[in-house]
Amino acid sequence: MTVPCVRVRREDGEATRQRLEAEGLLSETHDIAVDGEWLYVPVATTDEVPTDLAVVAHDAPVRETQTMPRDILGFEPTYERLGDVIILDEDDPERARAIADAVMESDIRAATVVNKLSKIKGKERVRDWSVLAGDGTETVHREYGAEFLLDIATVYFSPRLATERHRVVEQVEPAENAFDMFAGVGPYAIPMAMQGADVVATDINEAAIEYLRENARRNGVEDRVEAVAGDVREAIPDYADWADRLVMNLPHSADAFVDTAVALASTDAVIHFYDIQHEDDPYSPGEAAIREAAEPEYEVTVETRHEVRTYAPHEVNVVLDVRLTRR
Repeated sequence: MTVPCVRVRREDGEATRQRLEAEGLLSETHDIAVDGEWLYVPVATTDEVPTDLAVVAHDAPVRETQTMPRDILGFEPTYERLGDVIILDEDDPERARAIADAVMESDIRAATVVNKLSKIKGKERVRDWSVLAGDGTETVHREYGAEFLLDIATVYFSPRLATERHRVVEQVEPAENAFDMFAGVGPYAIPMAMQGADVVATDINEAAIEYLRENARRNGVEDRVEAVAGDVREAIPDYADWADRLVMNLPHSADAFVDTAVALASTDAVIHFYDIQHEDDPYSPGEAAIREAAEPEYEVTVETRHEVRTYAPHEVNVVLDVRLTRR
């Protein structure tokens, strides 16, 4: 049966499969097909496949023995996967319960099914959940060769940002000093250390920092990661002029910390500044905030303006890669 597939050379197959899995794009009804030097990785939808991957129609084998939730429900439910936790976003509790039961009865690998009860809230960026099946909210998420232990009830984590995180990590060079200002459980910090950087990672959520320390150990980089619980602004005295690279992944609020980033920056540093703005002018507010904080001490060069994803109707999540060079 012809289905949409990502075509990739065999040597790149596993990395691509992990990348698609991290973003919840792998088909659960068809298996990977092999044709000479090429692999064809079936995807559930083509709408969110990264533009650098080639999508083609190909005859992929059907997983004949799998029972899927739709086979039980009679309709196709919508869900996300984070490790072995299946995440629903259903307003109707009865519908949510029915989907959870179907997921657990199906052949999908799942230990827990949860439903979102609130939006992300508070300084610690967590939300309320209803556990519909299983008995825990802790899981292990894997992406691009790293693994992250986390508890969705106590920390924030988005698997949808795997491609963007990888884009940043690929820019890291060995022996860099990298500072992750809002680090969470370490999805930027750990891979940057795995690239050979010395990393300082801060977060106001103490639970996230504990998981970050454990994740540094799990991935063999505990000697290159300094994890600090607390407000990043308190770290300035110890790390002023230290950072060659800074990650500012706190959309909606990062502009309030630009002065801190500049104080932490070395003589030649790159800031990855994340923002959420209206689609008509998504980059100017962030660029203006950085220029106001850094000039004239630094020459400011915007190296990349990149849309990460749609956040809400007419709002986009964007990133600016900005180089600061001390005059």
